[in-house]
Amino acid sequence: MKPLTIRTITIGEGVPKICVPLVGVTKEDILEGAHALDGIPADVVEWRVDWYEHADDIQAVLDVLGELRTALGETVLLVTFRTSKEGGERAMSADAYAALNLAVACSGAADLIDVEIFTGDAVVSRIIEGAHAAGVAVIASNHDFDKTPEKDDIIGRLRKMQQMGADLLKIAVMPHRTRDLLTLLDATEEMNRLYAERPVITMSMGGVGVLSRMCGEVFGSALTFGAAGQASAPGQMQVEDLYTVLRLLHTAMH
Repeated sequence: MKPLTIRTITIGEGVPKICVPLVGVTKEDILEGAHALDGIPADVVEWRVDWYEHADDIQAVLDVLGELRTALGETVLLVTFRTSKEGGERAMSADAYAALNLAVACSGAADLIDVEIFTGDAVVSRIIEGAHAAGVAVIASNHDFDKTPEKDDIIGRLRKMQQMGADLLKIAVMPHRTRDLLTLLDATEEMNRLYAERPVITMSMGGVGVLSRMCGEVFGSALTFGAAGQASAPGQMQVEDLYTVLRLLHTAMH
């Protein structure tokens, strides 16, 4: 597996990196949230564009993005429009989704974009190729809020992301019992051991799954999500607590 270096961080080696979401509705909320991250141990900041009140206006999105880039300095910026079918705040047509992501990638302000792998292969390929042409890395993602798929299904989804050319492979699933958490961790370990050519990001959501957000270094998940204030998904820990746990585990392992 080849790690991915962006700005000052390398995803896929050492302690799992921490990503903190920004979920403001207004431009002011978003920028205020970014400034509030000063001193917070975040390696990556994810702007969840689907929360933004003018998310369907590409120029408005780009205006906020430019100011966000300035506010975050050298912190890695991931830009995500999470559609409602994958747990986001609103729906968007595939064409509009592609146009938004390509505009963000070409803006020069984003380091990473998130592309939902089941948007349609042609659309996904167009976005990934356009992002790479603009020098922007891509997280391919899939979110199952209903269940935890079987291990082979989880691995199959991650392998599809890799085959499509994504730089990071992400899946989040919903557990209904403790064994579901074990299924996700087992799939993560097997994917890394047998198939992964690039970093994998996996998580089990909700209270049952919270352990998956902390033990990535053991099983092979390269990045985890923590909240600085409002969480963007069920089971996110506060970022300071997450930072402490990740480093305690790292020290104990080494």
